[in-house]
Amino acid sequence: MKEGSVVANLATDLSLDVKTLNQRKMRLDIIANKKYLDVNKETGELYIVEKIDRENICPTKSSASCYIRLEVILDNPVRIFNIEVEILDMNDNAPQFRRDVIHLDISEATPKGERFSLSNAVDPDVGTNSVKTYHLSESEHFNIEVQTGREGTKFADLILKKALDREQQAVHNLILTAVDGGTPARSGTASVIVRVLDTNDNAPAFDKVSYNIEIMENSPIGSLVVHLNATDLDEGSNSDITYLYSLYTSEKTQETFNLNPSTGEITVKGMLNYEDFRIYDMEVIATDKGANSLSSQCTVKILVEDMNDNHPEISIRSFQSPVNENIELDTVIAVVSVSDKDSGDNGVVDLHIPDNMPFKLRESSDNYYELVVSEPLDREKVPEYDVTFTVTDRGSPPLSDNETMTLELLDVNDNVPQFHQSFYTIRVMENNAPGALLSSLTAFDPDLHENQYLVYFILEKEIANTSMSMLFSINPENGNLYALKTFDYEIEKEFLFHIEARDSGSPPLSSNVTVHIIIVDQNDNAPVIVSPWRAHGSVVEEKIPRSTDKGSLVAKVIALDTDSVHNSRITYQFLQVTDATLFSLDQYNGEIRTMRMFSYRDPRHQRLVVIAKDNGEPALSATVTIKLSTMETAVKAYSDMTEVPLEYDIFSDLNLYLVIGLGSVSFLLLITILVTIVLKCQKPKPSKAAPPCRNSVISERNSTIADFHSGLQRCLLVQSVSSRDQERKDGGETACAKGLQIHRVQFTKRHRTDRH
Repeated sequence: MKEGSVVANLATDLSLDVKTLNQRKMRLDIIANKKYLDVNKETGELYIVEKIDRENICPTKSSASCYIRLEVILDNPVRIFNIEVEILDMNDNAPQFRRDVIHLDISEATPKGERFSLSNAVDPDVGTNSVKTYHLSESEHFNIEVQTGREGTKFADLILKKALDREQQAVHNLILTAVDGGTPARSGTASVIVRVLDTNDNAPAFDKVSYNIEIMENSPIGSLVVHLNATDLDEGSNSDITYLYSLYTSEKTQETFNLNPSTGEITVKGMLNYEDFRIYDMEVIATDKGANSLSSQCTVKILVEDMNDNHPEISIRSFQSPVNENIELDTVIAVVSVSDKDSGDNGVVDLHIPDNMPFKLRESSDNYYELVVSEPLDREKVPEYDVTFTVTDRGSPPLSDNETMTLELLDVNDNVPQFHQSFYTIRVMENNAPGALLSSLTAFDPDLHENQYLVYFILEKEIANTSMSMLFSINPENGNLYALKTFDYEIEKEFLFHIEARDSGSPPLSSNVTVHIIIVDQNDNAPVIVSPWRAHGSVVEEKIPRSTDKGSLVAKVIALDTDSVHNSRITYQFLQVTDATLFSLDQYNGEIRTMRMFSYRDPRHQRLVVIAKDNGEPALSATVTIKLSTMETAVKAYSDMTEVPLEYDIFSDLNLYLVIGLGSVSFLLLITILVTIVLKCQKPKPSKAAPPCRNSVISERNSTIADFHSGLQRCLLVQSVSSRDQERKDGGETACAKGLQIHRVQFTKRHRTDRH
């Protein structure tokens, strides 16, 4: 039954009040079993908790009944009810044999009607659901008889109904089926393998009653004549056979031929000669090793046949070796004759040479052949040929003989020297040592001796009136290429010329190869500073106004490096600087610019040391020292008789006057506004000639100061011109100096007037 199925209602059967089951704590206790059943405390129903297998609960068949014993316990008041639940059997198990395969050994001599016990099947079900009967698969030799044992157990006996013959069928495979009485019925099967045991009831039998064998004379001793084969259908010792000659076999035959008693092989024991004895008769008996041995016999007739026992002969009459590899086609190399002492087909012979050779045979007369050249010869591919002449007669089996001669080929100068490459690219580091080995340009000539000896030359070619032989040298014997001078990448970057390899044959053959020499740059040139220009390594002196603005170009360092691109890449750095906060240097273009304006605290002279470094390994560098002098504005005062120059600090005095001027203008503007307001409020009075106003003087003075400042700025711009425009700079400085002189005079005069 399925889980959850209701078996009974305990409340109804025990006359209990369903409403009090929970209060009385109704519980179920199963005795000596797992909990297959449980009770519903709400309804009092007994239901299945886990599916029940009767064969697990009651494994023995001593009783047909199977029970589960329970106790129902109630509290308040305590009551205990004993309950037995009977488990009814279902046919849910098929019969099973204790062994899936049953082996039986039965002699083929066993009489029919003999019984053999078989293993019975077991069914855990009971009653009609247990094993009811047995069935045996169809067999003409066996059937079964079903027996009933104690307690109703069913078993089967195997009965032999027909005599067995092992030689016809050695093994019988049967299927035994056990069927129970359930509905529907279930069954189980087992294989019954009956092995038939042998008895010596068969005599040995030869494949043939008589044998006719042909054998060639001069057959070697030990060679097989015939293999007699007798078979016995029995097995074991009953089928072991021994061979022997009968008494009717002559002694001559037994001396000439040997019979192996175990295998039945007849082999040659003595020399066979067709002229002495042509026919041998023998009788052989085969006997088994059974308890009652059985035997049989056969006759053997051996016929000796005449054989081709004379080998053909070959003779080389003339042979020309060595020959030049350029020998003409159809030239005769050798003359060969053949012969055979046999007669008939045994005396007819054929001569041939290997197929993969550039020669062929041409028959000149009876049994005479000429060996001629059929294909062009090439010593470089095959320096010599081993020509094997094979002569074979037409006997059966044919006999043959062979003769080998070696044909050597003389070399002809027919191959030009070959270089390993058609174009050589050789990289040479500049500043190489004179006489250094650059490369080995060897060629190969497959010819021999003087045709193989190579001499190397440099084909003359002039570059800038310089011959290649002045720059390079090649060893004429081994092709080693040397440099005769030290190369400079900055002067010579590559060379292209040809090298010829010539053999010593007659006439000589030659070939050439192109050689491309590439000079590889080294960092062997230090940077050269070309700007600012300096004479003989002297210090560069520059002058700049102190009023130079922030970011103004002070100087530009330019360095050049004659090395290649990688080694000529230049960066600039300050090696020394008086004030690191005042100047900046661009590491790529060498521009020196001001980082701020000069102050009165900065010294008048600045010393800058710039290093220009290339990107080589190791790096090379050059330095330049720049002395910057800051220029201050010079003011000259003129008197009636003499001119006394007065010097002022541009940045201190000028700023002071600018501040004073700006304050004065602001103050005068304020006074002018106040006076205008007062005059508007008063009555008009007769006008008088007004004296020169002080505002005009101040305005004139401010204009002078502005003109002086403008001239000074133009001068500073002139000073910042690069060193490449030196001429324009010199002219600009002259004009600037003249302009400053004029402004100084005007400024001095007006300044003295203001002081007064």
